[in-house]
Amino acid sequence: MSALVVGPMLRYVDSTSASIWVETAEPGTVTVEAAGRTFSARTFTVHGHHYGIVDLLDLRENVDSYTVTLGEERVWPLDGWPPSRIRLFPSDGPGRLAFGSCRTSVPHDTAYVLTHGTDVLRSYGSHLKEAAEDEWPDLLLLLGDQVYADSPSPEMLKFIAARRDDEPRKEIADFEEYAELYRVAWTEPEIRWALSTIPTAMIFDDHDLRDDWNTSQTWREQMAATSWWSRRVISGLGAYWVYQHLGNLSPAERAEEPLLADLMKGAGGEALDAFAERADAEPSSNRWSYSRELGGTRLIMVDTRCARQLTPRDRRMLDPDEWAWLEEEVAKPADRLVIGSSIPFLLPEGVHFVQNWNEALCDGRWGPLVARWSEKLRQAIDLEHWAAFRRSFNDLSRLLVKVGKPVMILSGDVHYSYLAKVNRQEIYQVVCSPIRNPLSPVLRWANVFSQFGIATLVGGMLARLARIPRPPFRWRVVAGPWFQNALATLTLPCELEWWEPAGEGVSRIDGVRLPDKQESSH
Repeated sequence: MSALVVGPMLRYVDSTSASIWVETAEPGTVTVEAAGRTFSARTFTVHGHHYGIVDLLDLRENVDSYTVTLGEERVWPLDGWPPSRIRLFPSDGPGRLAFGSCRTSVPHDTAYVLTHGTDVLRSYGSHLKEAAEDEWPDLLLLLGDQVYADSPSPEMLKFIAARRDDEPRKEIADFEEYAELYRVAWTEPEIRWALSTIPTAMIFDDHDLRDDWNTSQTWREQMAATSWWSRRVISGLGAYWVYQHLGNLSPAERAEEPLLADLMKGAGGEALDAFAERADAEPSSNRWSYSRELGGTRLIMVDTRCARQLTPRDRRMLDPDEWAWLEEEVAKPADRLVIGSSIPFLLPEGVHFVQNWNEALCDGRWGPLVARWSEKLRQAIDLEHWAAFRRSFNDLSRLLVKVGKPVMILSGDVHYSYLAKVNRQEIYQVVCSPIRNPLSPVLRWANVFSQFGIATLVGGMLARLARIPRPPFRWRVVAGPWFQNALATLTLPCELEWWEPAGEGVSRIDGVRLPDKQESSH
């Protein structure tokens, strides 16, 4: 095995600093040479795996190339690839954000291209090798399902079968398997190079742990009754902290992170497991959500999975502590808000009302027998978005109207892309999904029929039958849906584009220019 197992990944970047994350085969010192200077950090070890994150501080200008050395061995850049560079954010913030979600790591042979399509992130990496400067994104937001722990690739299934024969036989079970899952996902040359040179910010969704993760209290009780879920959730959250969350933090935030301090002192896997177990049992013990100031834009990445309150008849997408944090972040000065929510806030109206109706029935509106049937339906067809937590949907709706500034909510999860707009408000829902995991043709038509056709009438009727009040505002889908693998870009403040794989690069699916009051005022 190479001394460099995963990475380097360019994670946090601002106007004067950058953070580079790696997994290494052996413990030691990671050294990054950039801009004529040398930056180093020691690795920490959990469950036999070694990780380092190097902060490049007090940078004065963009870095045209950097190298990575482990001990005495130079391990980066790769031969035959362009240099990995670091583009610092200008004082007024980044100009372009790229985003998407839902990426499976299956082979690229003919059979899998037919079922899963071409990986648009891989195509985007190939495109950037030759792209002009003004085509580069300043930040890549990965909005969930970066890995599929419940649907491993054939390569991962062989890895699992070679080391154990207990349950779950066709899913990830422990940290060792999560480490291999991330290695497979992030080490293809095009992906590896792209992630080494584009800053990334990430948040999880259900498949990073398991389909329907925390959809309801009943779901949690069902999973707790299995012999393997406890190990899985501890390993999944621990791996997420190492592979994704740690790089979301700024150097200053990381310096205040007590778990990292313990791991650097040699606390190891036991400390990580104890942290993850508590994070699952007591969501308020840790915050996965985070925010960044991007010039006049405030980016708020929201945990819509672990922070849920699942009490029947008092369900909330965000528990009281998490909601108080979000209120504070939304109130901070900014010209506009960009909110990352792995699951869409604004669904097509018809399916929104279906989810309202299902939640009311799960809570006993039509009696206990119907409640049990409704819970099965909730899990079977993924009725678990903001609409299925109606109290939280209404609270956030009122908060966003009250804030009185443009809001763009970026989401994935649903395996199609679209743009929705709130009537008479500058509140937009932008969805881009999947990066690589498209619906079959049959399911595409089923979604068009059920979410954009008959559901508009049926959903409204069901909501009225269950005596559910109207939402605080109305909205409509104004562009899309598109069902192919896609990556989207938001050129601040107001230009949206969706891109699909094409040959060795990408091509534009569609684009929308949103009204911008600030621009028109000048």
